[in-house]
Amino acid sequence: MNRKPPFRLQAGFTLIEVMIAVAIIGILAAVAYPSYRDYIVRGSLVDATNGLASVRAQMERHFLDNRTYATINGFTTPCAAVDAGGTDAPRRFGAFLVSCSGNPTATTFTLQAVGTGSVSAFTYTITEADVRATTATAYGYPTCTSAWITKKGQVC
Repeated sequence: MNRKPPFRLQAGFTLIEVMIAVAIIGILAAVAYPSYRDYIVRGSLVDATNGLASVRAQMERHFLDNRTYATINGFTTPCAAVDAGGTDAPRRFGAFLVSCSGNPTATTFTLQAVGTGSVSAFTYTITEADVRATTATAYGYPTCTSAWITKKGQVC
């Protein structure tokens, strides 16, 4: 004898099960996205510090050769030099544009790295005396007049 079961087995998911899965995914996304964004921002900030250090080394080399940070006797200061890509300053280092803030004098200069895109809220500076500063207006990073801040929660 061939008997049929008194009830029919359901295939698929109920609406409650789908809603629970969507809620779990939403909670995970709400936690993961800010962490991912902070990771991306923190990774991009290194471009600014590397770029400033590179251009600062070029400025110091120019000073050692010419005893001035400014352009003199046909020797162009790195602030005004053409980069390898054939474009004038500012130079691009990742998401940051590095340039001189004002014209360098015989004994002083200030370099700045201004962020673009996701790091447009950040500006880093350095002087010939190695005075570093950070201006940050987003993502919970502090502004500091005596150091480069490269991670959230870092103290000035």
